[in-house]
Amino acid sequence: MSSEARLYTFSTETKDKLRKFRLGTSRAKDPQAVIYQINKNTLEISQADDDVYSNMEELGDGLPDHAPRFVLMSYPLTLSSGRLSVPYVMIYYLPVTCNNEVRMLYAGAKELMRNTAEVGKIIEIDSAEDLEDIEEKLKGEA
Repeated sequence: MSSEARLYTFSTETKDKLRKFRLGTSRAKDPQAVIYQINKNTLEISQADDDVYSNMEELGDGLPDHAPRFVLMSYPLTLSSGRLSVPYVMIYYLPVTCNNEVRMLYAGAKELMRNTAEVGKIIEIDSAEDLEDIEEKLKGEA
């Protein structure tokens, strides 16, 4: 077991939610996103709220200004070939204004979150405005 897996924890409920979200969004017609956070005291990674965001502006409003978050997202898009693709990605939101302690906390959990959520790709952003360009980022990497 890696040191990250011993340091950070996921409740059984959180693991179930992660799995349900991944499986339930693979055929989504609209973007689907959920926000995850780390409890600084217990180092438990859990969903920040019960919301599932389908609008990028609302998702941006749900992100704090001075704290990192992990955002899991399924984003249906049509590729230039005309093929429909639904990439399942993790957005690593790391605002430039957050302090080094929280920055290190999230950096240490990034790969564990990626593996536990079973996402294929991590996209790093440092402001909620970057969500406006998410479709271009996904199409460019598809």
